[in-house]
Amino acid sequence: MNIVETAVANGAFNTLVAAVKAAELVETLSGEGPFTVFAPLDEAFAALPAGTVESLVQPENKDQLTSILTYHVVAGKVMSGDLSDGMTATTVQGGDITITLADGKVMINDAEVLTADVETDNGVIHVISKVIMPA
Repeated sequence: MNIVETAVANGAFNTLVAAVKAAELVETLSGEGPFTVFAPLDEAFAALPAGTVESLVQPENKDQLTSILTYHVVAGKVMSGDLSDGMTATTVQGGDITITLADGKVMINDAEVLTADVETDNGVIHVISKVIMPA
C-alpha cells in the first residue's frame, strides 16, 4: 500500500486524509516517491484552535492548506536510523524542519514522533503528536 492507502487503512488519520483530499494531494502522495511523511494523528488536528481545520479545507484556503501539508513531507525515504540530533531537512513546501533527539524522544520541530518507520510502497510515515506549521 502507498502512503495514502496506509493512512486510510490505519483509521487514526481521518483528518489528515480529508485534508490531503481537499488540497488535491492524493495523486502526488500516491505517486512513485519516495516520500517521508510526518503524519499528525486526528488528535493533533483536534488540538488546533476551534474552526482551524474547517477553515483550511475550504476551497478558498487550498494554497494555505497545501503549504501546511507539504511542510510535513520530505522528498526521499528517511528512516529513524538516518536521523541525528540537530539535523535539518528541507520539506516539499520549501521550509526546513529541525530534528531533536533528547531524553529518548525524537522531535520534529515541536512535535514528538510517536511511531516511527511505518514503511509503505512509496516511502515511510512517521506518526507525530502535533501539526507542525511552516514559518
